[in-house]
Formats: sequence, structure tokens, C-alpha cells
Amino acid sequence: MTISLWAVVAFAAAALALLPIIAIAATAVADTGDLWGHIVQFVLPQASWNTLVLLAGTGLIATFVGTGAAWIVSAYDFRGRAFLEWALLLPLAVPTYIMAYAYLDILNPLGPVQGVLRWVLGYSSPRQFRLPDIRAMWGAILVFGFVLYPYVYLTARAMFLTQAANVTEVACVLGVPRSGIFWRVALPLARPAIAVGVSLALMEVLNDVGASQFLGVRTLTATVYTTWVVRTDLAGASQIALSMLAIVLAVLMLERWARRNQRYAAAAQNARQMQRQRLRGHSAVLAFALGLAPIAIGFAGPALYLVVAAIRRIEFAGFSSSLLRATLNTVSVSAIATLAILSVGFAVAYVARIHAARWSATAMRLASIGYAVPGTVLAIGILVPVAAVDRTLGSAWHAWTGLPGGLLLLGSGAALVYAYSARFMAISVGGIEAGLSRIPPAYDHASRTLGHPAIGTLLRVHLPLSRSSLTAAGLLVFVDCMKELPATLLLRPLNFESLATLLYGEAARGTYEDAALAALIIVAIGILPVILLAKTSRTFR
Repeated sequence: MTISLWAVVAFAAAALALLPIIAIAATAVADTGDLWGHIVQFVLPQASWNTLVLLAGTGLIATFVGTGAAWIVSAYDFRGRAFLEWALLLPLAVPTYIMAYAYLDILNPLGPVQGVLRWVLGYSSPRQFRLPDIRAMWGAILVFGFVLYPYVYLTARAMFLTQAANVTEVACVLGVPRSGIFWRVALPLARPAIAVGVSLALMEVLNDVGASQFLGVRTLTATVYTTWVVRTDLAGASQIALSMLAIVLAVLMLERWARRNQRYAAAAQNARQMQRQRLRGHSAVLAFALGLAPIAIGFAGPALYLVVAAIRRIEFAGFSSSLLRATLNTVSVSAIATLAILSVGFAVAYVARIHAARWSATAMRLASIGYAVPGTVLAIGILVPVAAVDRTLGSAWHAWTGLPGGLLLLGSGAALVYAYSARFMAISVGGIEAGLSRIPPAYDHASRTLGHPAIGTLLRVHLPLSRSSLTAAGLLVFVDCMKELPATLLLRPLNFESLATLLYGEAARGTYEDAALAALIIVAIGILPVILLAKTSRTFR
């Protein structure tokens, strides 16, 4: 009975994850009149080109910065290396839309950077000297690249740390100089990990709507948003969303194609880690400066700006009631979504443990598919079935009581919790499944031998031993729910503001000071998973 219940939950999670994609495909076949022709001719080509250029530029910067930083802290030993090892993860705490929002104010003609430059160069007016406007493709590429490089840094560094010392020693014996080990040994072996990190970074680019709009780059995501919200054309937005799904599928296939013929194996028993080369003098200073540069650009600069702007805002007007309401809304909805995601994620992962069959693995993959779907696309797919359920429930309530039914799911925030659950289920399932895999099957057999039923084994063995993985997954899910902007913008109830939507609205109106506090709260909470990742990395090493 218990096993069948777990299976029902797992298949229900898989069905709910697939439902938005099916709804998008069904909505996209609707007749949009002449609008689709206009979109194909005038909107889609430019938006697709901008998206591809942004993906290519972000991928190059994330690959170069992330891989280089991972190699510096893995292959060399110098003063400050231990600090860089965890500090290079800090940009993960800054969502892309906050990074864009901060740099728009920092680099504007009347901002601090250009003001200092004019003072140094002897100019007195922005008309005499001004930097190029960051509201351009190059600005968007830099912002995305320096926020998302930690995805590549994490995967590449993990691969560099697991490369045994005997591999580099054999290369040295065969005549490869120390400077050539990276290009001829370490980098080829790390290519699969780098490809995974780059694909994760590109998924985040496709999910963004705030940063691209702030920086004046019309991507497919922004086009979906404006087609739905501004033009009120759901079918047209669904058709563009299908184009985005095609790009997502292409990114995933490209990642697999890049390592299609590559196989790696470590035959050494109790392999030693690669010995770091000691750097001194100018070489140590240069290595530390190279590692510090992405931290300064991707975290320190925006964080310092947010702190200063928030202090000024508090001194001028204190905490506004709208900010307090947005904080309460964000924490409450994120907490509810996290509990739902952890509960369902545990059921999906637990089925894969107790039923080592192909159907259980398939259910786990399908339940996790939402992480590969951008939030804007997912919101469109969720709106259609949820609105249909709302209409059905409203009609039934009206027929029963004679009173208007209203929007039960959309108006209560249940649709938003559904969107969070579909989008971040992969984090829960992956983390919990990894924790359960560390529990030997012999523990299950011993529990059964001692007379405990399946539910007793779950409560007395599996839950206590997987507590750390549940906590880690819950923290990551909670922070991601707090930072999620596209789905929240499109599915929030009326008069509902989260910290992310409050920031988006204030920045769109140009009132940057009012948004600084909301951005600072998001960044401060976003540091929590960075601390967790740094702790996990130290434990792994």
C-alpha cells in the first residue's frame, strides 16, 4: 500500500511537470490572425538573433572566467588562495536582474564611476566625456557572463580536484612542460564538466527577463512577456515560447554532442590529488589579482552599491510598508513552495530507491524536466490549465451558492506555488536522491530483519540519515523561489508583490533608491547557499 502510494505521487509529479509543456503546444496551434505573421516577419528574427548572440557571448565569458579561476585555485598555491576558493562562488548570490539594476545606476553618466573618471581627466560635464551606454548587447553579455561564471567554476574545479596526480606526473615524464599540462591534460579531461557548467549558465540566460529588459536587449524571453502582457495575445506568446523550447533543446543536445565520443576512467587506486605549484612574488600577486577580478565585478561592486544605496534610503525614509509586505509575501510563498517541493521530491526520489526499475527512473526524469524550461515559458503553460480549473470551480460554486466563484488558484497564489514546484523540482529530487544513494541497502535489510515495516524503515532509517541532504536541498529551493522573477511576474495574484517584483517595478520606473533595500535582502539571503556550497566543497576535498 505504501509503495503504491509513493508511485502514485511520483507519476503525479511527472504529469504535473509535463502538463505546462503540453498546454503550450496546445495553445500555440490557436489562430492568431495576422499577428503571428507580423511576429514572424518583424519580431522573431531580431529576438532570436539577440538571444543567440547573448548566449554565445555569455558562454564564452563564463567558460573563460570560470575555467581559468578553477585552474588558478586548483593548480597553484599562493597567499589568498583559500579566500578565492570560496569567494569565487559569491556571484551566485546576485540574480542577473539585480546585477543589471546595480550597474545601470553605477555606470550611468551621473553615476560614481563616470564622475570619478571625469574628475581624474579634468572634465566637468557628461557632455564633455561619457562612457558608452551599458544598455546594449555588450553590457548584457558582461553582466550575464560575470554573474553566471560560477556554474562553470564549480564543475571545472570539481573535475580538476579529482584528477589524480599520476596523470600530471606521467605527462611531465613524457616531456610536457608544467605550463602545458593545463592545455594538453587537464582541460581535455575537464571538457565534460565544463560543458555541463556552460549549459547551466545558458539555461539561466534563457530564463531571465529582468536583466535583458533593463539593458535594452530584446530576447525571446522578453518578447514572450511583452506579447502576453502588453499585446494580451496568449497564443502568440505560446508560439514564441515553443521557439524558446527549441533553443533549450538545442543547448542540451549540443552539450551531449560535445562529449559524444569521450570516455573517462580513473584506474588508480587511492589516487593522490594533483600537487599545487607554489607561487611567490609577482606571480602570486598576479594569480590573486586574476582571481579577485571576477569577484569584484560579479559581486563586490554591486553589493557595495546596494549597501550604500540601502543606507541612504533608510536614513531618508526608513523601511516602507510596501517593502515589509513584499518581504512577508516572499518568505511565506517561498516557504510553502519549499515544503511542497521537498515533500514531492522526496517521494519521487524514494520511489527510485525502492523500485530500481526503468519506470521509476523515467518518472524521476520527467518530474525534473521543469528546470530546463524558462520561467516565462512555464508560466504560460501553467496559466492555461489553471485558468480552466478556476473556471470550472467557479461555475460549480456559482451553481451551488449563486455567488461568483472568483479565481481560486490564480487569486490565492496556488498557481505560483505550482510554478515554483515545477521549475525547481529537479533541485529537490537531485539533492535528495544523492543523499539516499549514500545509505547502503544493507540498512534496509537490517531494519526489516528487526521487524520494522516499510514506513518504519523510512521514519527510523532513511529520514534521519538523509536529513543533511534534505536541509541542503530545502535551502537551495527556498533561495531560488525567492529570486525567481519571470514566473512571479506573470502568475502572482492581484496586489501581490514579492521582493523580486517590487525591485523590478521600482527599477522600471527609475526609482533605484526604493529598490536597493529589496535587492540587498535578496542578495543577503542568496549568500546562504553559497556558504553551503563552500562548506560542501571543503568537505569533499
